Amino acid sequence: MKRVDALINDPKLKPFLHLFYIAWADGELSKNELASICETISKAVDGSCGEMAHGWLDPNDPPTPGELLKLLSSLKLQAKELPQNQKHDFADIGVALAKQDGIIVSDSVRKALEEIESALGFVGTESIKKILTYIPAEDIPEAAPLFSISNMDRALNPNGVAQRDKVRALLSQDKFKYRYDISKDEKREEVLDWLKILASEGLGDIAYPGVTCDQKNSRDFITTFQTLAEFDHSLVIKYGVQFGLWGGSIFHLGTEKHHKKYLPKVASMEIPGCFAMSETGHGSNVRDCKTTATYDPQTKAFIINTPNDMARKDWIGNAAKHGLMATVFAQLYIAGEEESYGVHAFVVPLRNEKGETFPGIRIEDCGHKLGLNGVDNGRIWFDKVSVPKENLLNRYADVSDEGEYSSPILSSGRRFFTMLSTLVGGRVAVGSASLTASKSALSIAIRYGAHRRQFGPAEKPEAPILNYRAHQRKLMPLLAKSYGLTFAFDYLVREFTVEKTDVDVEVLAAGLKSYASWHNNRTVQVCRECCGGQGYLSSNRFSSIRADTDIYTTFEGDNTILMLLVSKGRMSDFK
Repeated sequence: MKRVDALINDPKLKPFLHLFYIAWADGELSKNELASICETISKAVDGSCGEMAHGWLDPNDPPTPGELLKLLSSLKLQAKELPQNQKHDFADIGVALAKQDGIIVSDSVRKALEEIESALGFVGTESIKKILTYIPAEDIPEAAPLFSISNMDRALNPNGVAQRDKVRALLSQDKFKYRYDISKDEKREEVLDWLKILASEGLGDIAYPGVTCDQKNSRDFITTFQTLAEFDHSLVIKYGVQFGLWGGSIFHLGTEKHHKKYLPKVASMEIPGCFAMSETGHGSNVRDCKTTATYDPQTKAFIINTPNDMARKDWIGNAAKHGLMATVFAQLYIAGEEESYGVHAFVVPLRNEKGETFPGIRIEDCGHKLGLNGVDNGRIWFDKVSVPKENLLNRYADVSDEGEYSSPILSSGRRFFTMLSTLVGGRVAVGSASLTASKSALSIAIRYGAHRRQFGPAEKPEAPILNYRAHQRKLMPLLAKSYGLTFAFDYLVREFTVEKTDVDVEVLAAGLKSYASWHNNRTVQVCRECCGGQGYLSSNRFSSIRADTDIYTTFEGDNTILMLLVSKGRMSDFK
């Protein structure tokens, strides 16, 4: 390093310091050009300095990478003092560097600098930029937002502001600290613990307005679901299964006796439960599910049975480990009759408090999944399991002690779709969670783009990558769609939570859930790409968001099937 130290400290060579870096940094100068530069410098300075310049520019003895780096560091340090708003030519830089040390540049030196500049042309431009880039990215102050973020949040989410703030404050506590790279079993227990905390804070009670809380509708419940999706989607789904599907089926399909008996215990997590609708062979085709519930007037009980493996209940959340009871959807038969009265819902105990399955119940763990490993999905078989008659959720249909079937809805088709009303809430919730996931991904990618700097104009700091139009065209249309979906879901939730509406909420929920989940999958992938390698780190969340939400395109109804439902609804309106 002695050679570079001598070079940096020689006052007569100070005006040429940037040249000695440029000569090697770009690697574009030939031997003849180096020799010509040496000759020009030697004419402008005395012999000893000329020899030092010749030694530094000798193609047979080039400087080491360490010497070049030390020279660059010295140049950058001095370049900090140059006026920021001034264009600096090659010769000007040499004169300015010399003046900083009180050195008066002679006419011969100035002329030599100009001759070299003329000979180099545009060679060395990149190296000059590197010397003049004296503002490290970390020293550039972050621009203040041009508007109030809290006001913006309230403008986008005018309903449920207090509830959203409450949930966010709860999730910011240490007990919700997020952990990566934990096992499936650890994740399940962690999510169960989180769910119990939510229940203790009353976030289960709000699911059943008029029963476990005094609220008029379930708006706060949906707001909570949406907000939880900012944090962890296993918790979102576990929350939805417990309070939305399991408890929601009792709330919507049961009567007062079921509400009083079960809902307070569901809301408090005293009875973790399942929503057992899907079957291995009849996922979306619920009308033709094969599980049977046959009423026996002799015992005044329903016999729940799985006739074959394709009729097993499959992908049932809470079933593999934590669920103690389930709402089971089955074809209702009366003993001695051959025809089914259609699909109805029954409350069926699965386990005792020790976690031991009851006789006739077989449960299998679905195992490790692509995502959502905090949810214990399982498969359930019923082998002639007897449940009391009152376990029929009988809001829309009932069976007398003697075995007489009755319903206020005469049409079996209309009765079936009325009973499936519980799915509408699930689709509203899953669609909302898809949108929240898109917002999370966009927030991460856009913020990263505003801070991450790459390339930029000459003599300026590197530019934020969000300044580049190509980057904007990847992210901004997705952001705009997410704004549009925000307003659409706000409208859907408003219509869903009122008692009477002229809007076909089922069709609207099916369409928006499909669109939002497809939009989410595309958005998360683009956002990951926009963050490069940083987006591949688990701690930056794209891996968990993508893995956990990929299922949303088929969860609560396959999107293709749901869009057929939308098409049918629109054609019916047209007709």
